[in-house]
Amino acid sequence: MQKAKEFELSRRDLMAGAASATGLAGSLVAAPVAAQPAPGAAASAPATPVLSKVSLTVNGQPRALELDPRTTLLDTLREHLQLTGSKKGCDHGQCGACTVMVDGRRIYSCLTLAVMHEGDEVTTIEGLGQPENLHPMQAAFVKYDGYQCGYCTPGQICASVAMLEEIKAGVPSHATSDLTAAPQVTADEIRERMSGNICRCGAYSNIVEAITEVAEKQA
Repeated sequence: MQKAKEFELSRRDLMAGAASATGLAGSLVAAPVAAQPAPGAAASAPATPVLSKVSLTVNGQPRALELDPRTTLLDTLREHLQLTGSKKGCDHGQCGACTVMVDGRRIYSCLTLAVMHEGDEVTTIEGLGQPENLHPMQAAFVKYDGYQCGYCTPGQICASVAMLEEIKAGVPSHATSDLTAAPQVTADEIRERMSGNICRCGAYSNIVEAITEVAEKQA
């Protein structure tokens, strides 16, 4: 019969035994086998990105670009042409910070692809005026403090200019009471037509005043 002392283990023997057991368990786990190509099959090279040629007129200057066809007009302006006045706000067409004019019409540039505007004329805030020669709408926004942080201001101004042209062309809005008469530049018309351009600072009353003054001078 074995004595109790024969079953006693030192701490060193216990640790050594545990390490041996761990190593054995690890050796029983099969190592992952890398997928091998089929016999005779050549290794595939990374796909070469397909680029599309796009020609635009931006702020009066012809621009010829080669772009990934998935590139939005906003990213084209900001990343490829370094026209960073147009802002990327929500990137979902809900805030209006990216508003530019294409052939005189205001659009959300984050929701349209550059390749869709082959041959079109694009006007951004940089094309409306410069500090030494402001567009009347830019000057009115400065006069009436139609901005605070200024992030949405380029889109607000582009939308304002195009909006007044819409009214001149007789395009009605949901606020137009008489569809048989030419729409008038009223506070209600301005608020309705500019409702797609959000100002998180809340400078709406000043924006309405700025637009109203420009409209009166153009009348």
